[in-house]
Amino acid sequence: MRTETQTAAGQPRPAAARRPPPRSRIERVHDEPIYVLHSHPWKETSLLLDVFSRSHGRLALVAKGAKRPTSALRAVLLGFQPCAASWSGRGEVRTLTRAEWIGGQAPLAGLPLLCGFYFNELLVRLLPREDAHEGLFDAYHRSIAALAGQPQAQPAELEPVLRGFEFALLRELGSLPELHVVTATAEPVQAQGWYCVDPEQGVAACAPGEPGAVRGEVLLALQHGAAAAGDGSLSRAAKTLMRGLLHYHLSGQTLRTRQLLIDLHKL
Repeated sequence: MRTETQTAAGQPRPAAARRPPPRSRIERVHDEPIYVLHSHPWKETSLLLDVFSRSHGRLALVAKGAKRPTSALRAVLLGFQPCAASWSGRGEVRTLTRAEWIGGQAPLAGLPLLCGFYFNELLVRLLPREDAHEGLFDAYHRSIAALAGQPQAQPAELEPVLRGFEFALLRELGSLPELHVVTATAEPVQAQGWYCVDPEQGVAACAPGEPGAVRGEVLLALQHGAAAAGDGSLSRAAKTLMRGLLHYHLSGQTLRTRQLLIDLHKL
């Protein structure tokens, strides 16, 4: 097989020398479950989407022509509604080629809608792009369905859903220690004991009056299902604990949706 040609000076030139530089592979994905976290206009007729996909994590997609009145995508690319999406391209922004609604749940409204926006803001702030977490996607899907199933819920009724998603988010990102054992000794947490949870050092026994001290029953409730932490003093303690951990991992950034929820609660 011939592997070289002649240069202008008559010298042989390897065939590899005249090949164009390799191009990055075009990615093609078909019928991937996604949720739209955020969208904003792009050029005159398109949308730039921030989506959360089950197998590919969070990524940016361009939905060309989605703003046109005749576009079938207008009724599909809605927040808090599951879709099956196909896309192609390379680089940081891919092109959406198809999307179909695969829902079956009611749209969010009122307080559940604000909670959904809170979930989305947490994902955008904490989840790196193209970092797949199938377990977190499933937790998000369950949480949105739980919110949709309680359209008239009061704040206290939604606390278990909020704590459950916060817990799943930090756990999937590797930012949450096991809450049922003392980190340094692997001793089981006792329901009546007092503990502190450090974002870096994990769970440690402490005195009741120390800053951040929490009863072991709160840690066990969160570890074994946030619904168990949805009542009275347990709920308040679980909220304080998760708020502190999230504040640390957000590097002190203020969540706009959380502040809005606080303001509405005051009203």
